[in-house]
Amino acid sequence: MSVHESGEMYLEAILVLSKRSGFVRSIDVSEYLGYSKPSVSRAMGILRKENLIQMDKDGSLTLTAAGKEIAEKIFERHTVLSQVLMQLGVDEKTATADACRIEHVISDESFRAIQRHQSKTE
Repeated sequence: MSVHESGEMYLEAILVLSKRSGFVRSIDVSEYLGYSKPSVSRAMGILRKENLIQMDKDGSLTLTAAGKEIAEKIFERHTVLSQVLMQLGVDEKTATADACRIEHVISDESFRAIQRHQSKTE
């Protein structure tokens, strides 16, 4: 299944927010990402159709197994890439922003190579 960058961002946001509070609603995702409520609502509908999230009657969002797998992959990339950039001397704000863009386009092969290199330097 191919999920676009925006879908990955929403899934990652749901993962991060669920780790923080355990209960995530569309409004929380909207505030976290700085997106409009209608944009988030539309995206949640698409992610539900793709069986990547579930929405309970109370509006609570949860990741399906497939959604969680994608979200964890993106979150891991974000974390590792941010750390590598900061170790190279990039300030945290810039490193985090750049990692957010890179995490969606980097190949699995290149990311694994970065991870291997990172583990050798630790």
